[in-house]
Amino acid sequence: MSTTAPPAVAPLTGFTIGVTAARRRDELVALLTRRGARVVQAPALRILPLEDDIALRRATELCLTAPLDYVVATTGVGWRGWMSAADGWGRGGELATACRDAVVLTRGPKATGAVRASGLDETWSPATEATDELLTWLLARPLTGRRIAVQEHGLPLDSFAAALRERGAEVIPVPVYRWAPPEDPGLVRRLVEQTVRREVHALTFTSAPAITAFLETAGADGLHEQVLEAMRGDVLPVCVGPVCARPLVDAGVPVVWPERGRLGALVRTLTETLPSRSRRALRVGGRDLVLQGSALLVDGASYWLSPKGATLLRALAERPGRVLSRAELLRRAWADSDPDEHAVEAAIARLRASLGPHGDLVRTVPKRGYRLVEV
Repeated sequence: MSTTAPPAVAPLTGFTIGVTAARRRDELVALLTRRGARVVQAPALRILPLEDDIALRRATELCLTAPLDYVVATTGVGWRGWMSAADGWGRGGELATACRDAVVLTRGPKATGAVRASGLDETWSPATEATDELLTWLLARPLTGRRIAVQEHGLPLDSFAAALRERGAEVIPVPVYRWAPPEDPGLVRRLVEQTVRREVHALTFTSAPAITAFLETAGADGLHEQVLEAMRGDVLPVCVGPVCARPLVDAGVPVVWPERGRLGALVRTLTETLPSRSRRALRVGGRDLVLQGSALLVDGASYWLSPKGATLLRALAERPGRVLSRAELLRRAWADSDPDEHAVEAAIARLRASLGPHGDLVRTVPKRGYRLVEV
């Protein structure tokens, strides 16, 4: 398919990017498509708010039975949800007073912003946004008999609470929302398969639980190691921050993330990083071409190719004029299957069609194979 682009082709034209986020997914997709990317949406988890949940109300009531010494806010959305739920029960003012009289700790700028928006001030927040640093800070204080409310972020913080209890503290977990399986697990399975086949160029993650769920889906289909191998090579994993990236870092996967944990910063980091990994300028047949991802860019126009077509064109572009046999092209583009040479002929025909007026760049050399026209 060919599309006419503005004078400056969008920076992510030619790239297919997997989005695993549930919350703020539409915003992330819009940022990526605005930059020319094609997006595969596959929410790895969904968030279940617990405003009416008995456990949340019980935890809130327990917080109000006696003064709190410390309150830990771990996420902005969780903190706002807790305050909103307490307001709905007619206990919002009491909860705000209880938190105001306590030492409030926040995990990162989003939680800090939510705490301040509720009329409170934080005492301390770790620069790394790491829960471990919050724990270290607390364990450096006398905790015997202290009451600590911990707003959880999707999953129970069992080890965090256990460490505080071992030091004599009373810990009140506050479960504001829970991660749950996605509404359509098939989307995640398909994204796993596309990752293994290198049909996506990057994967974006906005939470560590989403990474864990994505890898668990891969494992259930016997593709865990293949997915990790893809992300160690051709498929770029981009995370919103180091806390989010930890499951991949622990698995030995190189990950990029922005200095600030924001969606806009994530997209800027991806836009700065991805083209340099898969962009090649060529002069072929008297024409200046750019191979970027799965697209050929010519004179401000973009020609999107299928994953197979892009692989074939990239192989032929390694040395314009050199003939590659059908057997060699089979090896390059069909390493995971065993078709016959007719598959090459059909794929080359589709490639030429995708290139539109530039289809003549790919020449047939009778009885030998195919080549790109020379300079």
